[in-house]
Amino acid sequence: MAFDPVSALFWFIILFALLWPQLQHKMLLGQRLATIRKLEKKRNSRVITLIHRQEKIGMFGIPFFRFIDIEDSEEVLRAIRTTPSNTPIDLILHTPGGLVLASYQIALALKEHPAKTTVIVPHYAMSGGTLIALAADEIVMDRHAVLGPVDPQLPRGDGAVPAASIVNAVKVKGEDEVDDDTLILHDVAKKAISQVEEMVFTLVKDRMNENTARSLAKTLSEGRWTHDYPITFEKAKELNLNVSDNVPGEVYELMSLYPQMQQMRPGVEFLPSPGHRNNGKK
Repeated sequence: MAFDPVSALFWFIILFALLWPQLQHKMLLGQRLATIRKLEKKRNSRVITLIHRQEKIGMFGIPFFRFIDIEDSEEVLRAIRTTPSNTPIDLILHTPGGLVLASYQIALALKEHPAKTTVIVPHYAMSGGTLIALAADEIVMDRHAVLGPVDPQLPRGDGAVPAASIVNAVKVKGEDEVDDDTLILHDVAKKAISQVEEMVFTLVKDRMNENTARSLAKTLSEGRWTHDYPITFEKAKELNLNVSDNVPGEVYELMSLYPQMQQMRPGVEFLPSPGHRNNGKK
């Protein structure tokens, strides 16, 4: 059979299209590890990342939607367990939250590490991410990064509703006026709020007096705000959290190596440096 260059080129293009996402991902992994090593050397610490984004992973670039789950807790606990007791831990968090159980497991392990523990939040650590951050000796946040409330959310239909809203709704309507299913949900909601409040208190009680710790636990778990309420750097200080804003430059460098799916990104572009901009001065 005669060699057909057109056919060969066609199959080469197909093969390249199939393998290129995998090659790109391998290169990203290598860059991430190099950046993590640089950060560990700079801070003399063990760096662990818990970063949830969508990536072009897989043969056809199919995105995976990520949140804190049991697999994450297993991996982070393994990383903490294998860290020498005299080595500080820096945990870089970028997450919308996830399972309370998995988040609390990570938080407890972080809290019990003998050396200093730091959670670094370059952009956001909501819900379960905040629960983990509360366990650290120090929270390092970008000045425009945010944490969030940890009030429990209960499954309802295809989504979830705040446990506090269920409790309030039954209180307004009266227990005699709601059906049995709602009463059961109401009971679960009260227990969930109480449990999360106790979790927060357990994580922070060693770093503040009992009244302050109880107040913080209640504030974050009672449903005072919506679940996506942004707890800014200044608000975190008002809540008596030990926060600072000295985020290492390597953390931002690392975040750039976790790209979002290109189709999902907003139309934001800018030059890598200010260039010739002079702010109106000569």
